[in-house]
Amino acid sequence: MARTKEFDPDAALQRALELFWERGYEATSMADLVAHLGIARASVYATFGGKHELFLRALERYLETTDPKIADALSQPGPVLPAVRALIERYAAEAGRERPRLGCLVVNTAVELAPRDAEAARLVEASWTFLEASLTSALTRARAQHELPESADPRALARLLLVLFQGMRVLGRAPAEDGRLRDAARQAQALLA
Repeated sequence: MARTKEFDPDAALQRALELFWERGYEATSMADLVAHLGIARASVYATFGGKHELFLRALERYLETTDPKIADALSQPGPVLPAVRALIERYAAEAGRERPRLGCLVVNTAVELAPRDAEAARLVEASWTFLEASLTSALTRARAQHELPESADPRALARLLLVLFQGMRVLGRAPAEDGRLRDAARQAQALLA
């Protein structure tokens, strides 16, 4: 007779996500995970596989909760550019927030793992492709609604914003002067005027 799990795998996955986000992949040991999740090592392996598999599942969970929010914000009916401007402000504000500077788990993964981990790189690229596609779609609508000039290239603008957003997240990891983020956000806003 199979034993029932004595823990909630969904809650454990969320706690693992938080630990990986706080410490990074390499700095989080299996012993750290066992202690933080409050479950036996054998249960971690039986439920999630090893540390790498658990990390990838945690990253997928992160993407499932963050990417749709962006797409939803950009796909609302009506004028598009206010939503894009709000997204620029949101990225600048989040990157400069005064709390433990966790950054973005996608950006952290890109820097720490993507150069040598094909599975992590695939998830990072999927997230960035999703963000680029969401921005391109929104900016295409903005051009069709005459919020942008006919000569505007929605895909190129989307790529510029993607790079800006990820750069903001990288700068936000270090205790740097937040004026950089505000200035970059202002310049991006000016491009959309």
